Amino acid sequence: MIKILRGAADALKRADDSVERDGRIRESVSAIIREVKERGDAALYDYALKFDKAELSSIEVTKEEIDRAEAECDEKLVAVMKRAAENIRAFHSRQVREPFVIKDKPGVVMGQKITPIEKVGLYVPGGTAAYPSSVLMNCIPAKIAGCSEIVMVSPPSRGGDISPVILAAAKIAGVDRVFRVGGAQAVAALAYGTETVPKVDKIVGPGNAFVAEAKRQVFGKVAIDMIAGPSEILVISDGNSDPAVLAADLLSQAEHDRMATAIFLTTSEELAGKVSEELERQIPALPRRDIARESIDNHGKIVILDSIDECVELANEMAPEHLELCVDEPFDRLDAIKNAGSIFLGRNCPEALGDYMAGPNHTLPTSGTARFSSPLSVDDFVKKTQFTYFTADALDELCGDVASFARAEGLEAHARSVLSRREKGDF
Repeated sequence: MIKILRGAADALKRADDSVERDGRIRESVSAIIREVKERGDAALYDYALKFDKAELSSIEVTKEEIDRAEAECDEKLVAVMKRAAENIRAFHSRQVREPFVIKDKPGVVMGQKITPIEKVGLYVPGGTAAYPSSVLMNCIPAKIAGCSEIVMVSPPSRGGDISPVILAAAKIAGVDRVFRVGGAQAVAALAYGTETVPKVDKIVGPGNAFVAEAKRQVFGKVAIDMIAGPSEILVISDGNSDPAVLAADLLSQAEHDRMATAIFLTTSEELAGKVSEELERQIPALPRRDIARESIDNHGKIVILDSIDECVELANEMAPEHLELCVDEPFDRLDAIKNAGSIFLGRNCPEALGDYMAGPNHTLPTSGTARFSSPLSVDDFVKKTQFTYFTADALDELCGDVASFARAEGLEAHARSVLSRREKGDF
């Protein structure tokens, strides 16, 4: 049963198992990365057999296989994914940055140019659940940014296939190439390249603890989006919301992962009790009830506070991945929310809407990192490069100041590099 707390004192405590890194995972991932670097495709075939029980005849998925997979999918689901893709494109298209040039001083030109990252690798989980929504959310911003090649990796089934719905989503989103490889070995292949899998510049997408650790270890060789932790939802409500709806929203994240966190902040002791009762009523009816039960019992919390302002203050300290503001006039509170991955306003905006159809991205900062991190966006797939131009006269006007600054830092060669451009070369 979910814990009910009064006051914020204990609400900020996080379970140790949600933040501790497992040394055995770290060592195992290091060995896998080393094998892929040294043996390339041969290691990928061996790991597919070892971890996925799949004896592969090829690693890359052909265009014909992708077309066939889309044809096998339910037509209504394909139509839904296409509508979702349209909404995602419409939202993310507003994020495109424009280059700029400044010419407000004689002889000086400065600016910033925007360049897409060339090659992006998208990791898509397999196993117990297929997440085509993640394909759309991770690929579409990269396409809008103008990345020249987007490759996708996903674990194969025992038969060596990738879920048809994942392949259909890849086609809708515009993925260029798809490979049957998952786990830490897929991350290693993307980071270092093999005979078949191309080396990329950035790796994005969610995964299990092994995938997260692999992304951590290859960071620096390639860029990554984030190290995503277990999913989180925090719901704030006064006493006027439907407890059955609130419980359903909490469970929408609890069913993701045994370590997922579902937190409810309220000013109503009566509503707190009713939400707890609803959780107990709804959990047994879920197909993933065992996962939801462990999440709610071990990581779930209901916190009763004195005011909605206090709820907002505590939410900012927690910096949740998803935050639902189920109150009257939610826009009046929007500016007060400083730390959250994605905010869902009002009583008719469940977090699940954002997972699939609304348009904003569902790849979000977790584990309190919303204090300094942002959702995945078009910005994640571009580089911003500065440029500067000075004429001789414009440089002459500033070179004395530059030299003084450089010498104050003990860097004589810096000073000479500007002074040498004066007509007399006076150092």
